[in-house]
Amino acid sequence: MIDSIKKAVLMGVGVAALTKDKIEDLTQDLVVKGKLSEQEGEKLVQEILSRAEESRETMKNQTESLVQKTITQMQLARVEDIELLKAEVQGLREEVASLQKLVSKA
Repeated sequence: MIDSIKKAVLMGVGVAALTKDKIEDLTQDLVVKGKLSEQEGEKLVQEILSRAEESRETMKNQTESLVQKTITQMQLARVEDIELLKAEVQGLREEVASLQKLVSKA
């Protein structure tokens, strides 16, 4: 019975979109209707919240991976790349200035 309720709740509402309050409301309704005991209701809330967090984490990781892949395919410069270029340009400026001093002395 509990497994059927879990599946219905998870499929019907969408785990990632559920808030803790909504989950507690849904399970409290089942407790009031006598379909779950108080203990089963609490366990169900914790399990659904755990699955919701897992779903959010999976979605986050997949999104980050997709963004990184897209950035790589677009060949966009990363902050680290820009910082390296800035340092290289600064070094070249110093070298040019040093050479200009040498030329002006000659």
